[in-house]
Amino acid sequence: MKSSSSILLIYTGGTIGMVMDPNTGKLKPFSLDNLLKTIPELQKFNFEIHSTSFENPIDSSNVSPDLWVRLCEIILENYNKFDGFVILHGTDTMTYSASALSFMLSGLNKPVIFTGSQLPIGMVRTDGKENLLTALEIAAEIDENGNSRVPEVGIYFDSFLFRGNRAHKISTQDFDAFSSPNFPPLAKAGVDIIYKDNKILSQDQNKFKVYNKVEQDILVVTLFPGLSNSMLKNAVDSESLKGVILRTYGAGNAPSNSEFLEVIELLFKKDIVVLNVSQCAHGKVDQLKYETGANLERLGVIGGGDITIEAAITKMMVSFGNFSLEEVKLNLNKSLRGELTK
Repeated sequence: MKSSSSILLIYTGGTIGMVMDPNTGKLKPFSLDNLLKTIPELQKFNFEIHSTSFENPIDSSNVSPDLWVRLCEIILENYNKFDGFVILHGTDTMTYSASALSFMLSGLNKPVIFTGSQLPIGMVRTDGKENLLTALEIAAEIDENGNSRVPEVGIYFDSFLFRGNRAHKISTQDFDAFSSPNFPPLAKAGVDIIYKDNKILSQDQNKFKVYNKVEQDILVVTLFPGLSNSMLKNAVDSESLKGVILRTYGAGNAPSNSEFLEVIELLFKKDIVVLNVSQCAHGKVDQLKYETGANLERLGVIGGGDITIEAAITKMMVSFGNFSLEEVKLNLNKSLRGELTK
């Protein structure tokens, strides 16, 4: 890293900045200034750290697309002032926010690293200090050409840096709260931070741009044995509906009965895009592997490959918000930010 690096720390809320309310016994957010005072090690870095905070820090369960837009606005406003960004965020929806920003920030050539903790940073056994300190160090790291080492949106947690749109929260109890089922970590922090440079996105030659419109009229349908076709038809019977994500079985399989397939056909008659995402964490959708998946392929359902549900949702939301129907279909059929393997 270079001593002239300058990193912007953005505090949105989350467990990392919580304290115990003596009156209620519940965790509540406290100020960024107080948070930083608990980490004197920050003074030992040879790069500058600046910070900003949401006026009213929020629990990540309350995250909405408005927060993603606000984060993008902060990054856009400060893009030329800083070499990287670290976002403190609650863990429950961190993978949604990281996935969303990966699609909203086009032409990104600087690190945007999300991190947080399972225990408040003021607690003795907190995981927050290590997560924050290492996230900052990664954000300030440069390669031999003087470029940012990790020019993409990532999540750093418990020794591992994951691609943001490949990660998934797997635990509420363990410090290793995240995994990346279908893509290896971008880096591992031990005595040294070991980067897998061949897995990190290369420098984007396009001009930095923010896609700040997010379409919320999409629906996620999880298939299960006994799912009522009439209930499914009612669920998708909306004039404003733009897209449906089917969470299917195994390699992208779904019921082959005529009633179910008629609902899917109805969606296409209404120009509603349907994306097939597996309920399995590992592996990918292959709609040609079994007859039950081939039915969806024949009807025009787009196979989601090995994309996570969080990336599928946010990719569809951002695509519909900023592109035409045909462009949305093209986007869903390819990898935009390393979110799937085709």
